[in-house]
Amino acid sequence: MADELGHEVSGSGDKPGQFDTSVAHVARVYDYWLGGKDNFAADRAAGDQAISAFPAIPLSARANRAYLARAVRFLVGEAGIRQFLDIGTGIPTANHTHQVAQSVAPDCRVVYSDNDPVVLSHARALLTSHPEGATEYIDADLNDPKRILDGAAALLDFSRPVAVMLMAILQHIDDAHDPYAIVATLMGALPAGSYLAISHPASDIDAEAMAKMADVLNKMMAEKVTFRDRAAVSGFFAGLELVEPGLVQASKWRPASEMEAASPAALWAGVARKK
Repeated sequence: MADELGHEVSGSGDKPGQFDTSVAHVARVYDYWLGGKDNFAADRAAGDQAISAFPAIPLSARANRAYLARAVRFLVGEAGIRQFLDIGTGIPTANHTHQVAQSVAPDCRVVYSDNDPVVLSHARALLTSHPEGATEYIDADLNDPKRILDGAAALLDFSRPVAVMLMAILQHIDDAHDPYAIVATLMGALPAGSYLAISHPASDIDAEAMAKMADVLNKMMAEKVTFRDRAAVSGFFAGLELVEPGLVQASKWRPASEMEAASPAALWAGVARKK
């Protein structure tokens, strides 16, 4: 579809379904931590309980968004990537992947994937592309990577490098559902020169507080969380070549300033290239 300025924007799948506002959902809780307005009482209650367990979580959420922007700028400006597949995108906010990418190279093409009906409705309304590029949203679950790849292939050329963005989403796939196989399926469909960018809540940074927060969220949110330590997160990059500075705390990944580097961030983050 196109917005009123004629910018190319599209969304595939059915119309957004009904959602239960009495149960907290991760995209809306995250929106609350970021200071957004697209959340309900249940989301704010879960968010506040998480803050009680881990007071730095709003700062950590902001550090994650800042890391996303830095990673995208690197991928476009230094790695030459022009295609992105952003999975688990969340409710659109400032400095979303396509906004950052197209500010560096207007011809970037970005496919977003999520399965939250609230995210879907916002994405269709708000995700607009630079006229030289394109932005699309697909309604799909990370547990079904083949569906994501099939949907993304309508816009992205898989014979050319693609950057897969998995920002704070893999914690919603527990070990029983083999998140490593899901990541391997996604990257296996892409050519050499493609990239994988991940952020993942850490079980071994502020470990006691993070464990308390995980317990709170798992009691109050529809989506459960599995936080992982650095060694477990590094497994997602198996067979790939991590770029400098490797797998580090999100605020330490190529920070723009000492203040940014010092921001609390209970997440591991890294970007790697497929050889």
